[in-house]
Formats: sequence, C-alpha cells, structure tokens
Amino acid sequence: MLTILGRPQRAFCDGVSRRSFLRLGSVGLSGGFGGLTLSRCLEATAGTAHGTSQNSVIMVYLPGGLTQSDTFDMKPDAPREVRGSFQPIGTTVPGLSISELLPRMAQTMHKVALLRTVVGFKDRHESFQCYTGRPGGRPGDGDPQGGWPTFGSVVSKRLGPRTGGIPPYVDVGPPTAKNAYMNRGQHDGISRSSWPGFLGFAHTPFHLEGQGKGDLVLNGVSLDRMYHRQALLHSFDRFRRHIDHRGMMDGIDAFQQQALGILTSNKLADAMDLSGEDPRVVRRYGQAKPTRWQYEAAPKSPQHLLLARRLVEAGVRIVTVAFGAWDWHGDRGETLERMAREDLPDLDHGLSTLIEDLDQRGMLDHTTVVVWGEMGRTPRVNDKGGRDHWPAVSSALLMGGGLKQGVVVGATDRHAAKPKDRPVHVQDVLSTLYHNLGIDVNTATVTDLSGRPHYLVDGDAAPIQELVG
Repeated sequence: MLTILGRPQRAFCDGVSRRSFLRLGSVGLSGGFGGLTLSRCLEATAGTAHGTSQNSVIMVYLPGGLTQSDTFDMKPDAPREVRGSFQPIGTTVPGLSISELLPRMAQTMHKVALLRTVVGFKDRHESFQCYTGRPGGRPGDGDPQGGWPTFGSVVSKRLGPRTGGIPPYVDVGPPTAKNAYMNRGQHDGISRSSWPGFLGFAHTPFHLEGQGKGDLVLNGVSLDRMYHRQALLHSFDRFRRHIDHRGMMDGIDAFQQQALGILTSNKLADAMDLSGEDPRVVRRYGQAKPTRWQYEAAPKSPQHLLLARRLVEAGVRIVTVAFGAWDWHGDRGETLERMAREDLPDLDHGLSTLIEDLDQRGMLDHTTVVVWGEMGRTPRVNDKGGRDHWPAVSSALLMGGGLKQGVVVGATDRHAAKPKDRPVHVQDVLSTLYHNLGIDVNTATVTDLSGRPHYLVDGDAAPIQELVG
C-alpha cells in the first residue's frame, strides 16, 4: 500500500482509509496551513473564469540583485573604479555590447529585449518585489489587509487553471536559506510575511523543491513517492470499486475528485520527471552547481530551468525559478571579480540554453521569459572589491511572448547610476507580462479581504510600448 500523508486510519479492504483518501488533496499546498486541503482550495476557486490565453510566463529571479555594470550595461569609458575589470564584447544586435563573461548570451541577444533602466525597487533583499511589483510589510508601504498577492496568484485568480489537472502557478525553487529570497518567504529583516496575499491559499503556487526525482519535493511529498503513480492509481481503482459496491461515491464531491485529478495527472507528473526528457537535452542544460553558503541564495541549477520549460509545455501558466547568488558586496571573503568569473558563465549557459530550447521547440512565441533581481548594484566598486545595493536602477531581460526582440529600452548615465532617458518601472514590466497573457491592466481588478477592488498595477504603469506596440 502507498501512503502519501498522515498516519494510517481505519482502513477499507485494500488498506486505504476513506478519510485518508479524501484528504490526499492536502499535498497540493505547502505545510502549515492548518490542514487546508487542495479540494478546499479548488472549492475556493470555483466560479473563476478559465482563461483562453495559451501564453505562459517563466520568471527567473536572481537573488540579491545582479550588477548591471559588469553584465548588460557596461561603461568602458568610465573610470576604473566604475567600469570594473571586464571588457565588453559585441552581440548579434548591431551596436549592443555586453560583458565578455556572457559570450553565449551575446550570440542570443537578437532574441532578447534588454531593459537598462528598471526603477521602482526598494533597498530590500526581497523576492516579493519581483513577484508583486510592490514593496510591502512596513509602515508606509500601504499594504491592503492580507497583503499584496504575487503576479502568479493574480493570474491564477483571473485566468484559473487550464484543463487536464495542471495547476496555473508553480514555483520550482530551488530552496534558499534566506526566507526573503523564497517565493513564499518573509519580508527582509521582518518576521511578518505577506504571502500569499489577500487572494488567499487557493492561489498560492505549487512548490517544487530539490533537483531530480530523488530529492525533488512537491509541498513536502517526495516525487519518488509521487512517481509510484501506477501503485497509487491501482489503490484508487480498488478503493473506487469498493465504495461503488457499497454505494458511497456520494461521499466524494466534485472538488475532491478534481483534487485527485491534479494529484494523479499524468501530464503534471510527467513534466516533473526529468528522466522522461531526451538525455541529450538534459546534458545540454548541464548539472547544478552550488553557490557559496554565506550568500543564503539559490544554487545555479540549469535543471530547474529545464523543469520550468517542461511545466510550461505541460500547460502551467506561471512558473517562477530562482537562480544563483548575486549580493556581491565583497564582504564575505570573495571579491566581485572572483564571483563574476565563477558565476556569470553559469548564468550565461543556463539562460542561453533555455532561450534556445524554447525557440527550437516553437515555444518562445507563446512563452514570455523575464530575468531580473530585486535591485541593481552601485556604480562604484567599494573598498572591498564589491558593489553594494543600488535600487536606483537595474537591468532586466525580457524575451518571447511575441515581444519585439533585439531591442534596448532606456539608457543610463555614464556611470550606470540612474536613467538618462526612458525609466521603466517594475510595474511596467509586470504590465507587459499581464498584457502577454491577455489581461488588460486598465480594466482588470482583484478584490481584497475588505471587498475593495484593486487594479493590478498602480498609477500610470502600462505595457512597455517599445516591445508590444
């Protein structure tokens, strides 16, 4: 008998208790929610309109904030303490140069929109800023009751899941030591958490953690256990035959059946099983590499990028994934120069492989990929050989989803310290993602716990016209 969660209860003839069977949906959410089951979450989403858009989004979060001056916004004519140690190289976009440590991305930039003037971040190490487009958790932030929902939660609410037992919103991890870097973590330096926001548990993501079948975890349940699908389904079949015989099927309502559909979805399980991928593709992505423990961030795992592609291919609307550690102050025994030479080639490999893979599969047209961190880094290298926090401006990458490619939006001043023209607010970026999913930020709203409707973005935020126009 396969036991998914909990201790054995009074069993039917096949050893599966009715109570345990009806609560199998609880693995659809991470622990700590007081026994909230997936079936209850599905009930909470009843009546949500299912979107017709076939587009999806992969958000690659770079914990700590990538240095713009050493990657995508180099200033070779600036003083050495500003320009750093690396040289720019040409790309497939005429007139565009990026770091010599990103040679594969240099050959891919014609498929990328480069944003050099992203503004609107606070000096806080929080994934929350990228996932919601807003600060939160502190006096003056103006949080609504329950807190702001993430971008993926809003999409889950507005569009709902696609058919076939596929959840709309999945976070593939990998796990980080710093809570504020996690998709569902705490605010930086504050015990208070705003996750999952006022939209509630029904719209939290499915969380996958680890790497590969052996240690990948779905909300506390090992995939090695989940992958005994045949044994599980055999138990379900025996259970169903038993309760059919006793006339008890009325005890399993539609939401519980839907929960079982998600848990036993071949599409979802197959997407999470990297052993089903072409071995040549797996080798092309390469294996994960650790980041230094003192940065409390994510490993550099191209396998998680591959998993993100597979989940989108299976029908997930929003996939979030963390990659690497980029808080390069130079105060943890490593200089920026050493960290850059160690980590940027892995980012170069992972991102370029993902873009090429999506493109070769014909998925790039309906998959938007955004790559960013929660701030930029100081223009001037500090006395420890690193760069400190710099929320005034940062760079981000957008690609796919029908957006214009090979485009550079915005320019910074001669030190990459602030926008010289065309600042792009973080909410403009999210507006562009909503636009690509068929959601109109001018009209769409979500309702908070007090019944007050909120637009998805604030003020004048709008899709980036240089890319969608």
